[in-house]
Amino acid sequence: VQLQASGGGFVQPGGSLRLSCKAHGTVFRPAVLGWHRQAPGKQRELVASISDAGYTNYVDSVKGRFTISSDNARTMVDLQMTSLKTEDTAVYYCTYDDPFGHTHWGQGTLVTVSS
Repeated sequence: VQLQASGGGFVQPGGSLRLSCKAHGTVFRPAVLGWHRQAPGKQRELVASISDAGYTNYVDSVKGRFTISSDNARTMVDLQMTSLKTEDTAVYYCTYDDPFGHTHWGQGTLVTVSS
């Protein structure tokens, strides 16, 4: 399966962006979809995930500001980001954890939050 992400860009602090990711190929279930990010000079971190049953999980720094969603087939995963901060600047990657223990990664999309 290949993951194609889109929606990154430049936004001022306090603004919003929506990231989208589409899976091309067969998505085996149960599937866990997520978004990771890597800021300059920092380690990659899991930002949000959604389980096959629809349970969501967020890193503390984005709770209340970001919302992850997916279609029922788990072929698309979006990340709605609001109240963006400069520290949200990073390359964002969508991921798909298949039931065989493998994590598939998208190509990454850059989000820049700056005044």
